[in-house]
Amino acid sequence: MIRAKTPQSDIVIDLTGPYGNAFYLLRMAKDLAHQKGWKASTITSQMCSGDYEHLIQTFDRYFGDIVILER
Repeated sequence: MIRAKTPQSDIVIDLTGPYGNAFYLLRMAKDLAHQKGWKASTITSQMCSGDYEHLIQTFDRYFGDIVILER
C-alpha cells in the first residue's frame, strides 16, 4: 500500500522525565524558533524571566501547536 506523507506528528515531552528540565526546553525552543524563522533569543529570554512554571508556559505559548508537554 502506498500513501501520501502525513505531516510530522507532534513532539511529546514528559516534563517529569529527563527531557523536562529547563536546559533541554531552552535548547528545544532555540531549535524550533530557528526552524520557524523566529528570533530565538527573544523567546529564550522570555522563558528565563521567571520560574520554571513561567518557562514552560512561555514555551507552550510559542510551540504548543507542535509540542505536547505532559506532566
